Amino acid sequence: MAGNVLADSEARGHEQVVFFNYPEVGLKAIIGIHNTVLGPGLGGCRMRLYPNEAAAIDDVLRLSEGMTYKSALAGLPLGGGKACIIADPAMMEGREALFKKFGECLNYLMGRYITAEDMGTSVSDMMVMKAVTKHVVGTDPKLGGAGDPSPWTAKGVFLSMQAAAERVFKEGRSVQGKRVAIQGVGHVGMYLLGYLTEAGADVTVSDTNELNLKEASSKYGAKVVSTEAIYDVPCDIFAPCAVGQTINAQTLPRLSCQIIAGAANNQLPDRSVYSTINDKGILYCPDFVINSGGVICVCAEVAARGQNTEWISSKVNDIYVTTSKVLDEASRRGAFTEEVAVELAKEVINAARNRVSQ
Repeated sequence: MAGNVLADSEARGHEQVVFFNYPEVGLKAIIGIHNTVLGPGLGGCRMRLYPNEAAAIDDVLRLSEGMTYKSALAGLPLGGGKACIIADPAMMEGREALFKKFGECLNYLMGRYITAEDMGTSVSDMMVMKAVTKHVVGTDPKLGGAGDPSPWTAKGVFLSMQAAAERVFKEGRSVQGKRVAIQGVGHVGMYLLGYLTEAGADVTVSDTNELNLKEASSKYGAKVVSTEAIYDVPCDIFAPCAVGQTINAQTLPRLSCQIIAGAANNQLPDRSVYSTINDKGILYCPDFVINSGGVICVCAEVAARGQNTEWISSKVNDIYVTTSKVLDEASRRGAFTEEVAVELAKEVINAARNRVSQ
C-alpha cells in the first residue's frame, strides 16, 4: 500500500495528498484532500497510533473521500478532506508544540483544507492551532467557535436510527423497547446512548476505556460487555461508534441485528461485504449519510455563524430526511444503500461542476 500512494489516491479521485514530518516536535502528519468542487476540503484531524504508515495513509484516503460525500449529501458548501497525526492521543508532554506546528502546516495549503477535532483530538487542540492558522474550526464557543461537534453527530445518528426503524419494524419512528448495541461510548457514542436511553431503548455497550463504561452504566443504566463480546449481543440495532472497518467478513456472521447504524467512519472494509449484509437481511445505514451532524456543526463556524444552534439544528434534522431518501431509493433500485448514497452524492458534485463550466 505505502508504495502505491499515487495510484490509490488517483483511483479514489483525490486531488492532493500531503505529508508533513517535523521530528523536533514529534509531528508526522498526512492530509488528504479528496474533492473541492463544492468548497474547501473539510474534515477532522485524527490522532492515532497506527500499526504502520500504510494503515495511516489508507485511513486518510478513505476518510477524506467519505467527507466529500458526507458534505455533498448534507447540502454543505464544502469538499472532502481529512488529516491524521501519527502519535499517541494520550500524549501530554510536547502536545502544544506539536499542534502549533501542525497549525503552521495548514497554512501551506492556503485554505484548501480546513481541520477540526476528531478521534484523539479536542477543542483545546484546535485552539492551539487557531493561534497560528485560520484554517481550523470546532473551536471554543466562548470565542465564537462552534465547539464540540459530538452531540450533533450523535443526534444525526439517532434520527437515522429512527428512519431505519420506521422502515424495518413498521412501528413509526419510535425505538422504544428496541435492543441497541453500541460499540464505543466515547464522545459521540455517549451522547448517542443518552438519546437512546431517553427514547426508551434497551442499550448494551462496549469500550476500551473503563471510565466510559462506568459512566454509561451509572448514568444511563447501560449493560456492559467486553469489546469482543459486543458482536454477539442479541440486538435489533448495532451501532459502530469506534474505529472503522469493524463490520467485516469475520464479525458479520456473529451479528443478529436487523439494522446497522452508527457514528464510526468507514464501517465497511469494501464492497465485498455488501452481499453478506443483504443475505442476512440487515438494513445498513451508510455512515457518511448519518454521521454528518459534526461537519454541519463546524460548517457553521466556517460560515462565521459560530454556534448558531437554530441553523445547525435545522440542518441536522434534515439528516432524517436524507437517510429516508437513501433507504427508499436503495429499495426502489434494488441496490445496496452505500452504493446509492455515493451515486446521489456524486450527482450533487457533478451538477455543481457543470454549473461552473457553463
